[in-house]
Amino acid sequence: MHDPVALAPQPIGAPVAPHAADRPQRVTMTGRWVTLVPLDAERHSEVLFAASNGGDKDRLWTYLFDGPYADLAIFKAAMVEREKSLDPLFFAVIDNASGQPVGIQSFLRIEPAHRVIEVGSLLYTSAMQRTIGATEAQYLFAVYIFDTLGYRRYEWKCNALNAPSRRAALRLGFAFEGVFRQHMIIKGRNRDTAWYSMLDSEWPRRRAAFERWLSPENFDAAGRQRVSLASLNGAPAD
Repeated sequence: MHDPVALAPQPIGAPVAPHAADRPQRVTMTGRWVTLVPLDAERHSEVLFAASNGGDKDRLWTYLFDGPYADLAIFKAAMVEREKSLDPLFFAVIDNASGQPVGIQSFLRIEPAHRVIEVGSLLYTSAMQRTIGATEAQYLFAVYIFDTLGYRRYEWKCNALNAPSRRAALRLGFAFEGVFRQHMIIKGRNRDTAWYSMLDSEWPRRRAAFERWLSPENFDAAGRQRVSLASLNGAPAD
């Protein structure tokens, strides 16, 4: 077989080992503040429904593909479908102090052959938002996909109008790559999608930033951070 580069030199990408990454499994990921467990509709639905639906809590669903839900039975049926799904693969976030579910997150668009995977479908209740546990949940996911499963690209995507999600991506160490215009129609409305990524070559520095931020020494007696994760990752201030 002729080498096409030798015949007609053209710019091409660097060679990459062709092995596939492992697929994420329904495992438990345990941290100091939170534990990620496979979503269980029977165990988690009632608490999550009460914490994420009704009144101002309906705002949690603004940028998600579904919700809000007015009925527990319908919500639980949706959680049953999530529990069975392999892509996305859903996890509940359990607060270690209370033992209660406080959020949901998933792996999705899982491409082991290309070693690319995305984090998404985030539903963080008010009990989880802007907590140490919320950051730790993202750290646990990243450790799993880079250090255990061997992915080379980790993606974060969100509605381009979702300013808090866009700030979170940068704070966590994802790099902004651009906006896909008119990418989707969600709930009858246009969605432009902002794309972010983290690469395996960047992960050692990002992991060090996560671990420095999560260390007990980074928080005073009142639980206030001494150094922000954003500053450790060179992102705009929290």
